[in-house]
Amino acid sequence: MTDDAPAPDLRASDADRERVTEVLRDALAEGRLDMEEFQERLDATYQARTYGELAPITRDLPASGTAVAPAVSLTKDPVTGGSWADRIVGGDDSGLSTWAVAVMSGFERKGRWTAPRRFNCFAFWGGGTIDLRDANFADREIVINAVAVMGGIDVTVPPGVEVVVRGVGVMGGFDHREEGVPAEPGAPRVIVTGFAFWGGVGVQRKLPRAERQRLREERRREKQELKEERRREHLERAERQEHLDSAERHRRELEESRRLHDPLNLHGTREERERRPEDR
Repeated sequence: MTDDAPAPDLRASDADRERVTEVLRDALAEGRLDMEEFQERLDATYQARTYGELAPITRDLPASGTAVAPAVSLTKDPVTGGSWADRIVGGDDSGLSTWAVAVMSGFERKGRWTAPRRFNCFAFWGGGTIDLRDANFADREIVINAVAVMGGIDVTVPPGVEVVVRGVGVMGGFDHREEGVPAEPGAPRVIVTGFAFWGGVGVQRKLPRAERQRLREERRREKQELKEERRREHLERAERQEHLDSAERHRRELEESRRLHDPLNLHGTREERERRPEDR
């Protein structure tokens, strides 16, 4: 096999599945896939074992070449660190989504998007979702200015991000539970501010979906391995017990045969022959 020959049967790695997942997230954000199609393809991605199984998942999407079987190389490419520095892209807010409004409706900002330095959002008799788990950040510190009037806005951040809440609530409130959690080195700071009247702004910390899927898969494998280990132990105990039962049956058969052929016990064991008559 040459270095540039395609290998659809080559086993795919976690990094390969993550690249396909990024294409699916972009397609969902652009409206190319609905949520049901996205979930179906995402499940197929994490179940795929080879490049040949990954390729059809993004074949009808832009950048589908990500999943095509790559050239086979005998050298292992360095894995990107995925550090916070890679997700803080810099630049100004021009060209970015900097505001969202929900009036008796809802809005979402999630998936692979770039959070601007300041994001303004408003919900009236409605709700909004701002999910930063897979987002890039325009700066090391961003501000989410949330105004909720008889509505709610949920902000989701990934582990490692510092959260500061400065909002004011009147017959409503801001969630302060994630404040005070130490930040990872180089991680951005997210400041949540604004106003809530008869409404609320919630802040929660969750693992990215890909990481949650990976952990679920690890737990599933661990449970399967534990189940197999218990099954082997059960079989070993059953075999040992069967061996003991077989030996006991054989001993009883020998005793029964001896009693049938030697009713006077003339050929008994030495211990039986030496036993005192009064003990018999």
